[in-house]
Amino acid sequence: MDWQTDHLQATVTEDNDMAKLTARQCSSLPPGKHNDGNGLWLVVTQAGSRKWVLRLTIDGKRRELGLGNLKTTSLKDARHKADEARSQAAQGIDPVAARRQVEAKVPTFTQAAASYIRSHRRSWHNRKHARQWPRSLKTHACPIIGSKPVDAITTEDVLAVMTPIWQTKTETASRVQGRIEAILDYAAVLQWRDASNPARWRGHLQRLLPSPAKVKKQRNGGTARHHPALPYHQVPVFVAQLRTLGSISAMALEFAILTAARTSEVLLATWTEVDQEAAVWTVPAQRMKARREHRVPLSKAALAVLARVPRIAGNEYIFPGARHGRPLSNMALLSVMRHMGYGAGGERGEAVPHGFRSSFRDWCGEVATFPPNVAEAALAHVITDQTEAAYARGDLFVKRRRLMEDWAEWCDRGEADNVVELHQQASG
Repeated sequence: MDWQTDHLQATVTEDNDMAKLTARQCSSLPPGKHNDGNGLWLVVTQAGSRKWVLRLTIDGKRRELGLGNLKTTSLKDARHKADEARSQAAQGIDPVAARRQVEAKVPTFTQAAASYIRSHRRSWHNRKHARQWPRSLKTHACPIIGSKPVDAITTEDVLAVMTPIWQTKTETASRVQGRIEAILDYAAVLQWRDASNPARWRGHLQRLLPSPAKVKKQRNGGTARHHPALPYHQVPVFVAQLRTLGSISAMALEFAILTAARTSEVLLATWTEVDQEAAVWTVPAQRMKARREHRVPLSKAALAVLARVPRIAGNEYIFPGARHGRPLSNMALLSVMRHMGYGAGGERGEAVPHGFRSSFRDWCGEVATFPPNVAEAALAHVITDQTEAAYARGDLFVKRRRLMEDWAEWCDRGEADNVVELHQQASG
């Protein structure tokens, strides 16, 4: 609407410039509407709440603008806000609409976080990551800073989120810090706040909080292994025991071991990705960590696993879950290992499914005779050296096929006497 200056006029109806309030009166006046002059009123309810209201006539219509309650807005502040609103009216600006525009422009942290997540969700191909983003913020950040306008968040606010969990949940806290930092950077780009980021780690929070790595070391009494792995010489016995279970989850774990693939790549594998005649599993780029298509040569043992897996009508996934049309859950493989005595606090060791990639890499270095770059290609690792990457354009598929066949033969060496030996080691 085009507000014309000559149609904007502050009301003085029922106002008496001589009837000014005092600060002492404001806290003791009885219920009712008390005039401070020039349209400013203190409204006292029967319940005792006290709020400031400015009455204006804009374009011939009576408008009321709330200026806050007495607890947060003193008489002096209320008069200042009233002067600003009247000045806006004199300039042809509707102060009520202007306030709504400002309030709509600067979202709360929760609103900014939701906007950020909507903007980036499609790029998060890892479902677990996509779930953790909003969950971690809802649990740790939003109860403390969620309702604050994103331009009002300070370093003290960020520390109020971080400090309670920095020592006890260091990895989670570090992720939450990074997510808050990303959201505030996003808000700055959209001009919801200035460019200074109170959640920035480098050169800022790192001066106020101990390094996450040092906290972990102090708490754990040493450097924690990110993904505990089974020693490669124990893998054959493990695979032999795994094959006795016969469950879909056990088959999926065996397939992951034989292909040295990541858990998510295996769980989301579909029958259309596998060419059994050519013995190749092609993982599409969108499911790979490096966002690059990865061809996996399938050994005879890996093909044997696929031959044992029952096909479920209406389910495209190789390893179907309990829910119709869905794959196994991301906890399925870990549950198998826990059942076998592994995992955090496990009686037979701390090893987890992802650790078999380390087992494979150790075997490649200690036992196999293939060059390191073949092993790295099998793990779908990206070459970080730019010069080397410029020349390494092939995927070493032929060599990797021989490597994976050798690995499968190693995994097939499990024998009964080794099972006894493993039990003895675990009990010792």
